[in-house]
Amino acid sequence: MSIILDPAAQDLLFREARTANTFTDEPVTDEQVRAIYDLAKYGPTAFNQSPLRITLVRSAEARERLVRHMAEGNRPKTATAPLVAILSADNEFHEELPYLFPRFPAAKDAVFSERRVREGAASMNAALQAAYFIIGIRAAGLAAGPMTGADLEGIRKEFMDDDHTPLMVVNIGRPGPDAWSPRAPRLAYDQVVTTV
Repeated sequence: MSIILDPAAQDLLFREARTANTFTDEPVTDEQVRAIYDLAKYGPTAFNQSPLRITLVRSAEARERLVRHMAEGNRPKTATAPLVAILSADNEFHEELPYLFPRFPAAKDAVFSERRVREGAASMNAALQAAYFIIGIRAAGLAAGPMTGADLEGIRKEFMDDDHTPLMVVNIGRPGPDAWSPRAPRLAYDQVVTTV
């Protein structure tokens, strides 16, 4: 076999995993989210930077504030998911680099002194971390409903400061009835991969 991961785990993480649109009311615990993050934090990033920030929306008041910023079609599922996370990029991630990348602690200033450079790096690397976070949700036996259909600037103003850029909102929980849309097609290997 080309893949050594158990086929059932491959199905859980990839082949059978889908974006959930409905959820049961079973709660998602802080312990589950901690376990998910403890897997996701090992995803590779440039300079081992860790710009991903996760805002868990648990209170009814905060959920109401968030739902107002979601696209119309995303409001009902965001209002009823057991847990919602706002994933954002911390544009001041470079402050942690002396700790996170000790073999080149000067990277903080030598590479990331300009805000424009930091914003590009934060966006790319937080997006990588967000993908690992979604895989971590799947590894926990839960379903993720990641969405970018929202007023992200409104979410930033509502929940964070100017140093953070929202990337997506993720509904998290056990899939409910009729949770899945039909599986959409994917491109074949030969459509994507070239060799030079």
